Amino acid sequence: MALAEAAIIVTALRMRVRQDSARGIVGSRAAEVVWTLLPVGLIAILIVMFFLLIRVALGPTIFDRILAVNTFGTAIVLLIALFGFLVERPDFLDIALLYALTNFISTIAVLKLFRYRSLGKAVDK
Repeated sequence: MALAEAAIIVTALRMRVRQDSARGIVGSRAAEVVWTLLPVGLIAILIVMFFLLIRVALGPTIFDRILAVNTFGTAIVLLIALFGFLVERPDFLDIALLYALTNFISTIAVLKLFRYRSLGKAVDK
């Protein structure tokens, strides 16, 4: 999870550098490296997502499956952030952060549901 958050922050900083300066990182050696490695990163994330789907289907326990679904959600956050960087739309970073927050809260809710068999106690009147 920390690696995903670091990748989102790096993507946000790169977008800001590109927007703030007239020259930005366009035309520099760093831009060439980023644009060369971007498809490699996307393919690597897709491969990891494939293996996570296998883990969801074959996980020995329910907690392994929940962990795989949570990691799959983190990979989706990375895909959204990388896609936003690819199309030069920093708005996608906000969507990625919102999805990460939703992913975290839903994971906590599902774990609580499996442990206590309830999400909360009903108030009797």
